[in-house]
Amino acid sequence: MLQKVSPQPAPSAAARRWLQLNAPMTDWHGRRVWLVGASTGIGLACAQALRAAGAQVVISARNPQGVQDWAAQDAGVQWRALDVGDHAEVQATARAILAEGPLDLVVYAAGYYRAQRATAMDLEDLLQHDKVNYQGALQVIHAVLPGMLARQCGHVSVLSSVAGWRGLPNGLAYGPTKAALTHLAETLYMDLQDQGIGVSVINPGFVATPLTAQNQFTMPALISPEEAARQMLRGWASGQFDIHFPKRFTFWLKLLRLLPYRLYFPLVRKFTGL
Repeated sequence: MLQKVSPQPAPSAAARRWLQLNAPMTDWHGRRVWLVGASTGIGLACAQALRAAGAQVVISARNPQGVQDWAAQDAGVQWRALDVGDHAEVQATARAILAEGPLDLVVYAAGYYRAQRATAMDLEDLLQHDKVNYQGALQVIHAVLPGMLARQCGHVSVLSSVAGWRGLPNGLAYGPTKAALTHLAETLYMDLQDQGIGVSVINPGFVATPLTAQNQFTMPALISPEEAARQMLRGWASGQFDIHFPKRFTFWLKLLRLLPYRLYFPLVRKFTGL
């Protein structure tokens, strides 16, 4: 199950200086990583890539979905069931993990997605998105941040999405929670950069996961979870804050963010048909 990370050409010194908003993480041997929401998709692929690179990984999610078998075969992999919506459970799980040693990286990858439009608003589903995608991140960060502050060391990375960059059709429930995660990461970075703690936000485009399998449209620049994991490790290795991929897709979405609403709204309607 382990995925080998292919070496990439080193960027120029000028490029490194431009991108390094965090201390680069290149050597994973001996590092401990807690990945929350990593039983499938991007989270699992990232856990496998980090383990292949030498990290000790702890994986949490509500359902094991095969991760337990991996953990049973590899002493460097640990499984701990977790419901991110349960405050007491998050605190207890974090305490148990930290009792075994400090964490060098915490990745919040838990996600919930259902397409929704305002013409068929479902409040219960809206709140479930918020509970998993945003409030869960707050629960986990609240549990691990005191230890990082005490050590003046560590890194927090949250899995957001390009869907949170601007409003999109069918994104009534999902998009706002991802926008909140990006805003959270930006504020955390400014608060923690002088405390020795790194912060990064992961903004993937379309990745072939159980969540995106629900989509009933052709997804441009679709990539595999394994490729997403490689991009994440490259981003951490180069000290990036905003790790977005694939660039051939996210570059155009970055440009769309700059458009005034007078142009943005009709352009999105034209290309989505919604």
